[in-house]
Amino acid sequence: MIRVLLADDQQPVRAALRLLLDAEPDIEVVGEAANGAEAVHLTRWRRPDVVLMDIRMPHQDGLAAIEELAGTPARILVLTTFDLDDYLYRALRAGAAGFLLKDNDPELLTTAIRAVHGGHGLIDPKVTSGLIRRFAELAPAPPGPELAALTDREREVLRALARGLSNAEIAAELAVGEGTVKTHVARVLAKLGLRTRVHAVIYAHEHDLG
Repeated sequence: MIRVLLADDQQPVRAALRLLLDAEPDIEVVGEAANGAEAVHLTRWRRPDVVLMDIRMPHQDGLAAIEELAGTPARILVLTTFDLDDYLYRALRAGAAGFLLKDNDPELLTTAIRAVHGGHGLIDPKVTSGLIRRFAELAPAPPGPELAALTDREREVLRALARGLSNAEIAAELAVGEGTVKTHVARVLAKLGLRTRVHAVIYAHEHDLG
């Protein structure tokens, strides 16, 4: 079972999400929080696998809560009404594994929960152009010592991730097996201290490796 915590300041929204998710055979809602502070407390107490996190909440917003939970095993999936580029970028930089808008089909939400629980990232297709614009505004960051630890092949894989290629596409481009690509991706994430492919994409663009 995938244990999910709901963090949203609107009780009707939480009720609707609980109704939707409790109907899934592999998902269990283990708690509800009405603000970021409650979300942090309940995540540390209930130890959910995935936290559905709203952005705008009283007392402590979702962005601050994501930053506090960055060192925990929980995967954060932002679910918000607001598609502001800055929210998206800051949420992902803070450690969120995915970002969805609330007006999506419920099937995408359950797919996203399973994806982030499986160690993948998922960004709402409606907001990816905004993320690209945000990257374009940034000056490349200087390379750090962690980047020097990558092998030439791992740098190739990182650049391929930045271009949005799947494991199968990377394997075809580099003429290696998918299993080899998965190993390279895992090593890239470990060496750079990143949690998901989404964070690898952000890192690559910030360091002008796209």
